[in-house]
Amino acid sequence: MNISFEYVKPERISLLGHSDLSGKWVQARIAEDPTLLGLGDLILKDKERIQPRAGRLDLLFQDADASRRYEVEIQLGSTDEAHIIRTIEYWDIERKRYPQYDHTAVIIAENITSRFLNVIGLFNGVIPLIAMQMSVIKVGPNISLMFVPVLDQLNLGLVDEDEEVQEVTDRAYWEHRGSKETVAMADEILEMIQQLDRDFNFKYNKFYVGLAKNDEPNNFISVRPKKSVLRLEARLPRSDELDQQLENAGLDVMEYRWGKYRIRLTKEDFQEHKKLLSELLGRAYKAANP
Repeated sequence: MNISFEYVKPERISLLGHSDLSGKWVQARIAEDPTLLGLGDLILKDKERIQPRAGRLDLLFQDADASRRYEVEIQLGSTDEAHIIRTIEYWDIERKRYPQYDHTAVIIAENITSRFLNVIGLFNGVIPLIAMQMSVIKVGPNISLMFVPVLDQLNLGLVDEDEEVQEVTDRAYWEHRGSKETVAMADEILEMIQQLDRDFNFKYNKFYVGLAKNDEPNNFISVRPKKSVLRLEARLPRSDELDQQLENAGLDVMEYRWGKYRIRLTKEDFQEHKKLLSELLGRAYKAANP
């Protein structure tokens, strides 16, 4: 079967001074669909975030694993000194307020000249910084946004409760972000915990599913349902004995961080190692509730 296509020449539009499209429009599109930036699975944390004595941060994103935040500033037209300084200033404020996260500054502009690219490059390696050139493309009656990284961050070198109030979600939210199968695995984790203390229940937050007892958070265990695996985190002092048990079981153990064991569990892993997982939950419960 022959398929014919009609070539349509795209037209690049400048937003600076445009009568209908603005920086707010760009901000709204990115907030609706963070995948436009190509930075992974991001969740919108805040828009127009007020900075003490320093204006407002355009967009704040957090990755789905809640370990990194991106401070995003948008500039119509060409980037300039003020744009660079403002982006770095907001990044610095946020990292000082919330040092438990890794932070990356993101500069977005329609035009990043070689002069300012060199200036931004001087900071990169000291400040985790990404520069993106933004294009608005019109094809026929439709318009689209494109973001091309012209400078990527150099990697230098969490806790689960933010200082702010966590945004509460529900079971349906996690069945959509993860899957019904992995949420059902989480239910079995809760059943094991309730054998230790019937008063514990899940609290569905935007970045993780935690525990609450009598409506008070007590996250010695948290879970993050994904599409095909359940990520289980248990707050426990690290021990050689437990390291060896998990290794012998062949479980997918992530790097020990923030005082937590972090394990990716498939359905098969979960069914095969229920006894070991129950022991892990019991240890974490005793450590948090002496």
